[in-house]
Amino acid sequence: MSSKLEACLQAVNQVVLGKDAQVRLALTCLLANGHLLIEDLPGMGKTTLSHTLAKVLGLSFQRIQFTSDLLPSDILGTSVFDKDSGLFVFHPGPIFAELVLADEINRATPKSQSALLEAMEEGQVTIEGATRPLPSPFFVIATQNPSSQGGTFALPESQLDRFLMRVSLGYPARAAEKALLQGVSRRDLLPRLQPILSHAELSVLQQQAKQVRTSDPLVDYVLRLVGATRDQPQFAWGLSPRASLAILAAARAWALLAGRDYVIPEDVQAVLPSVVSHRLRERADPAGQGGGALVQWLLREVPAL
Repeated sequence: MSSKLEACLQAVNQVVLGKDAQVRLALTCLLANGHLLIEDLPGMGKTTLSHTLAKVLGLSFQRIQFTSDLLPSDILGTSVFDKDSGLFVFHPGPIFAELVLADEINRATPKSQSALLEAMEEGQVTIEGATRPLPSPFFVIATQNPSSQGGTFALPESQLDRFLMRVSLGYPARAAEKALLQGVSRRDLLPRLQPILSHAELSVLQQQAKQVRTSDPLVDYVLRLVGATRDQPQFAWGLSPRASLAILAAARAWALLAGRDYVIPEDVQAVLPSVVSHRLRERADPAGQGGGALVQWLLREVPAL
């Protein structure tokens, strides 16, 4: 099965050039059965990465373009009266897909953003009093533009906490961008991709990720990291137990991608920035974007052993 995981990584990297680390983190997030937030400027390949992952993993794909006039019913679906049967017939919205791209999520109003909360947490939605299960597997990949750009509504902490990981693609290296300019359009490559994993294989891999072993010293390291965010004065607030579980889940999936059935401190350190940076704020600037600097402080100051 590890060979298939490597094949998945290679297939995605052939479309999304020069972003090996971010692609590995994205696949780690999906193996850990989490949801992914990609934050970057427009045109960096966020949508292409999402669509490529859906193709390689053999998942049904829907894209929801979040705008200021988007309504919750545009996401979840609605009932329409059928004059032939005399009944209201439910028409499911785009949320009923296995991989949902919530594109530019922070351009929608908080009311529409919150329509994703139950879906992401419970794997189901409640519409017109009826609870409807979502497909399994079910992944949300949301993209957002930097909050400094106009026309954005910052995601609240409760919404951010639903995302297991946050990554940023950034500008490509010169060699990767040259290959992009001289090569075939990335959109033209997407139809050529074939699924590498079946639903059953993906489910098995997710179960294997949960069973990757973590030793007592490794768990103690995670507790020290989390404890530092609660004790040190520069943190506006500490990481929650959900964040602790998220660190371990991501580290297990990262170890599985590396071909190991046990977690080492380097696995925790590899996933920590993506798992906790969007969950942290500096006390001196609680509304700012200081999570990255705080993570670097944790990696530097908290001993692994």
